[in-house]
Amino acid sequence: MAEELGKPTQKGFSEKDQGQEMIHSSTSVRTVETLLRVAPMGLCVAALVVMLKNSQINDFGALSYSDLGAFKYLVYANAICAAYSLFSAFYTAVPRPSTLSRSWTMFFFDQVLTYLTLAAGAVSSEILYLAYNGDENVTWSRECNVFDTFCSQATTSVGITFGAVACYILLSLISSYRLFSSYEAPIPFLANKGTEIAVFPR
Repeated sequence: MAEELGKPTQKGFSEKDQGQEMIHSSTSVRTVETLLRVAPMGLCVAALVVMLKNSQINDFGALSYSDLGAFKYLVYANAICAAYSLFSAFYTAVPRPSTLSRSWTMFFFDQVLTYLTLAAGAVSSEILYLAYNGDENVTWSRECNVFDTFCSQATTSVGITFGAVACYILLSLISSYRLFSSYEAPIPFLANKGTEIAVFPR
């Protein structure tokens, strides 16, 4: 009898193992998310620097990124993206209890940054398309035939920006999963009857 009392039960081992697995899983997810938040910071800084240095002077004139509103917007968007990525990486790296308000905050800003950088990349891509191909309807000539170095650097900057967009799409999926997994599913009986009910956080 004494020996049985001194031995830990299988249930105790199981609960302990499950707790350790949950802690290990949470730490792994936090590490991956932190790295995903650091990655777009580097990409945005790279895209920002490439575009800021983008200018060309030749016999036909001078051209700089600041002459085009879309490229200026790309610079501003990448600066905001880099700053937010740095802040959110530090915020995610520090272990803290997950609350609904924090989940909503991360979800909101991840969505904003995703669409901000996506819009900057899309608008700049349109300008590059016109610069490479021209538009006869509005007498827009193929400027990249004249300012080839400028167009090449702009293309590099836009490509790097879309790399940051890809990272933020993944981060948006993570933050949305964390947020909406905090809500319970609707009651099946009422859902089958087509009744709309309010769903509250757990």
